[in-house]
Amino acid sequence: MKLMLTTAALALTAGMALAQDTVRMGTEGAYPPYNYLDDNGEVAGFERELGDELCARAELTCEWVTNDWDSIIPNLTSGNYDTIIAGMSITPERDELIDFTQNYTPPAASAYVAASDGADLEGGVVAAQTSTIQAGYVAEGGATLLEFATPEETVAAVRSGEADAVFADKDYLVPIVEASGGELMFVGEDVQLGGGIGMGLRESDTELREQFDAAITSMKEDGSLNELIVKWFGEEAQVYE
Repeated sequence: MKLMLTTAALALTAGMALAQDTVRMGTEGAYPPYNYLDDNGEVAGFERELGDELCARAELTCEWVTNDWDSIIPNLTSGNYDTIIAGMSITPERDELIDFTQNYTPPAASAYVAASDGADLEGGVVAAQTSTIQAGYVAEGGATLLEFATPEETVAAVRSGEADAVFADKDYLVPIVEASGGELMFVGEDVQLGGGIGMGLRESDTELREQFDAAITSMKEDGSLNELIVKWFGEEAQVYE
């Protein structure tokens, strides 16, 4: 009898622990306005507000974890957190390593920024953040790719003259160009890459993916996702129809 009671107690405790499990939301914390650290060192930005709302709708307890971009997928698959919500575009290459929810932003433009409108985008040096779809795009062209671990370093390379241009998400570059006082400018044509931005999860976490998918769908249907996109990226941002 005592053994049976102990077994039952352990089962109940395990069930309670499972119900209280915390979903760890992995992000970079260095890619405004998608995600960044505020003055208190807390994760902020579009994806923080979005992620908190998705967790509320899915009735999940979530906490935020930051991780360097270049190891963000390996640290998901090794179990250091449970999701990636970090401005990550959905691509076939990444989909071979992890699973994705549906996108929570439509496919958006990538763009070049330079210090001169005469920057050589095809034969010059173009900076991009490592392990991004922009870096892959530059590598496949005629320009020399200069990779950096952080997005700030890619822009700094243009300011210093180390690179002729930076190639990145246009949404990331717009506020930087606006704040540069004319020092930096958009050059060349915008480029459409990827299948929009989604949450990355381990391929084994199908139930968690379905929970977040349902929450994203509900935000699309009631218009709150479009409102959030416009709030963080402006009236010209691409939204869902």
